[in-house]
Amino acid sequence: MAKQKILIVDDESFYIEVIENLLHEDYDILIAHNGYDAIKLVQCEDKPDLILLDIMMEGIDGYEVCRCLKSDEQSKHIPIIFLTVKSDVDDEVLGFNLGAVDYITKPISPPIVRARVNNHIEILRLRKELEVALEKCKQ
Repeated sequence: MAKQKILIVDDESFYIEVIENLLHEDYDILIAHNGYDAIKLVQCEDKPDLILLDIMMEGIDGYEVCRCLKSDEQSKHIPIIFLTVKSDVDDEVLGFNLGAVDYITKPISPPIVRARVNNHIEILRLRKELEVALEKCKQ
């Protein structure tokens, strides 16, 4: 079975490198250094299965990227986990209201990142299995 694809979006190379090193053995890693590149990557045919998205970036911020992706039929199903230094409850609530499935604060804890990514990938796998089973029941 092919590895699941994770898109890491962050304008700080340090965090990209840390997360890539943490996840590359289990997942195929895609990288975008800004929101515009992230949107372009997601619009390609070979979409990521999960997105780790920084909120505070130059140009288009993570909230706007999330709004854009969640308003598009082709990408609205992709789980987004926000990465941010913002730890204010209102920021977290905004992220969830925009459609994010989780929220990780920086500085990151590698075991927490790995656990949350693995959990959301497992939820995605189970959802796909459920959709297949539902289709079989309809036939």
